[in-house]
Amino acid sequence: MYLFIELGFRWDRASVPAHVPTHSVERACYRFQRMLPEFVWDASMLEGNPFTFPEVKTLLDGVTVGGRKVTDQEQILNLAESSKHLLALVKKGQFSLDRATFCTLHGIVARHEALEWGHFRGEGTETNYTPDVALGEHGRYTPLPTVAGAQELRQRFLQGTQALREQVASPFEQGMAFFLFGALQQFFFDGNKRTSRFMMNGILMSAGIDAISVPAARAQEFNEKMVQFYLTQDATEMMQFLVTCHPELAPAPMK
Repeated sequence: MYLFIELGFRWDRASVPAHVPTHSVERACYRFQRMLPEFVWDASMLEGNPFTFPEVKTLLDGVTVGGRKVTDQEQILNLAESSKHLLALVKKGQFSLDRATFCTLHGIVARHEALEWGHFRGEGTETNYTPDVALGEHGRYTPLPTVAGAQELRQRFLQGTQALREQVASPFEQGMAFFLFGALQQFFFDGNKRTSRFMMNGILMSAGIDAISVPAARAQEFNEKMVQFYLTQDATEMMQFLVTCHPELAPAPMK
């Protein structure tokens, strides 16, 4: 299928819910804003950040937390700032599935953490280093090489997003697919999954669908399924996992 070729992976499209609870954009944004500390903490836990949830809330209230590394603190603040930037874009109707929005969010998410931030690999000073993804006992996943000008990465992004717009009508499916597209192609030196999840949630909230956050308690499950995704380029299990992370689609807790 043309869609799968352009994205670089496949999934069972019948496994994605056909009907997803949809509200107003304002309601989706309100929930995201109200849950912002939880979203930031969840995202930081996926990165192995040691900040506790109370510490994240304290930091977001403008009070520094003693005994923590400056780099860990900055990661939390970057996640919070990028969350607020995304929220502002969606509220103003200015969020777009394009490279400019993607790079702007990355410039906040990975500031002072990635080798370079705010542009694709190869568009800046570094044009030789190609990052890879550690898969534990399965080795490493290596994406397209970094080359000066990032022409191939730019083309891959353009073709992938065009395929998503033309062949995936559901914003829910489109958002999840974009997250995995960004995670697989590794457009940036670091911060790819974080930035791609922000893009996913921009797509969702712009359609009035509640944002998805991977709960901190499910970080290991998330990482294990991502390893399988990198190994097989089959996104079915990851999409099913993300569905269970959605607040209105998650299975009811056991009594």
